[in-house]
Amino acid sequence: MDAKRFTGPQAGSQKYDLLTALAVAGLCGSPGFQTSMLRLIALVTARYNWARDELTVGQREMARLWSVDERTVKRELKRLTTAGVLVQLRPGVRGRVAAYRLDMAEVLRLSAPHWDRVGPDYSARMMGQMGRSEPPQGPEDKVVRVDFGARVPAASPAPLPVAPTSAMADPWGRTLDRLARSEPALHRSWFGGLRAAEFAEGVLQLTAPSGFVAQYVMTHHLRPLLGAAQMEYPGLRRVELRAR
Repeated sequence: MDAKRFTGPQAGSQKYDLLTALAVAGLCGSPGFQTSMLRLIALVTARYNWARDELTVGQREMARLWSVDERTVKRELKRLTTAGVLVQLRPGVRGRVAAYRLDMAEVLRLSAPHWDRVGPDYSARMMGQMGRSEPPQGPEDKVVRVDFGARVPAASPAPLPVAPTSAMADPWGRTLDRLARSEPALHRSWFGGLRAAEFAEGVLQLTAPSGFVAQYVMTHHLRPLLGAAQMEYPGLRRVELRAR
């Protein structure tokens, strides 16, 4: 989804879809994260500059809107930036108000496993608005994402911890460990929530948190998943995924 759509035709429906994504991502989080996302939704609805794709509001104004003190505002901004939902474009220095931007891709990553809870029409609409995010790895590899606009380059992710010894004794645990090392971003976003159900006659059956995740992994990220699993499951020919 192009950020320009937020200021052109159909901008209203695009904004509703984004606010819905923020809402479902928040509702599926911890109680503290739910509160943070509710406050962010209020801030975005009231003060987001869609033409410039940025949020420039002083902490005193935020405190007044949220009915909290400025200390709480600082804590909430830290939580939202740490979660990756907000990206700071420039700090507030010498009386200048800090500027932030919604990290649309992260909002979608957090909300995507829960789109089907909103309804099949919403899930289908969001999937239909997807655009390419990674270079294709082959003629049939069509890796896509919903692109709400330009992103500020993020820092390199920290290395993931090695799986516990008990998990490493299990073939699926070793598979996840391989994926965590070789595909850390995909592991965090898609593979980490998969569970092994059964392996028989060369077919590995996995379960996913939602139907959307199962379909997306099978459509876009099957190659690295199958490659890692074949190193731990002798004779593996095919992977099947279904929602739990």
